[in-house]
Amino acid sequence: MIKKIDIITSTCIPLPQENVDTDQIIPARFLKAVSREGFGENLFRDWRFDKTGQPIRDFILNNPLYSGSILVAGKNFGSGSSREHAAWAIAGYGFQVVVSSFFADIFKNNALNNGVLPVIVSEQFLTSLFKHIFSNPQSTVTVNLKEQTITDDTSGESEHFEINPYKKNCLLNGYDDIDYLLSKKQEIENWEEKHS
Repeated sequence: MIKKIDIITSTCIPLPQENVDTDQIIPARFLKAVSREGFGENLFRDWRFDKTGQPIRDFILNNPLYSGSILVAGKNFGSGSSREHAAWAIAGYGFQVVVSSFFADIFKNNALNNGVLPVIVSEQFLTSLFKHIFSNPQSTVTVNLKEQTITDDTSGESEHFEINPYKKNCLLNGYDDIDYLLSKKQEIENWEEKHS
């Protein structure tokens, strides 16, 4: 089971860097584990901590002014290798939504498979979001999965976003692929009985 997503209103963590790749999201040296546990603590490890393990003050995740379950990222987020661990790290840190104007396809699918909603917005909407978040860290964004809308609560501006209908159903119900199949068990058994 994954955490259900329906309507999320949250403050945001802004990461305006473009072309953030999966090695920056979770460095390769942390990929030995096969369980999803513990990846959140190493999210953006080399940006968050120096070589001695001390937090780098300038990095946004170390700034106490910013918090929330929505990561607002620059264009082309999640490029690079196909490692699913990047999505594990995003989810493990506590993000439920990542907003960007473009996602690498493999990262987008890995995120959806791990209970993280990638929301694609226009460049203009993204620029406006960054402006409002940086000027007021307490500003919020509302993501309505059922309606497929994202709203900048500061300006009231909304955009519609696309999502695969199957993945939307899974996120709304907190299903991974196996949970979805189990939810259809009775229908499958009825069909088998009817066609045997």
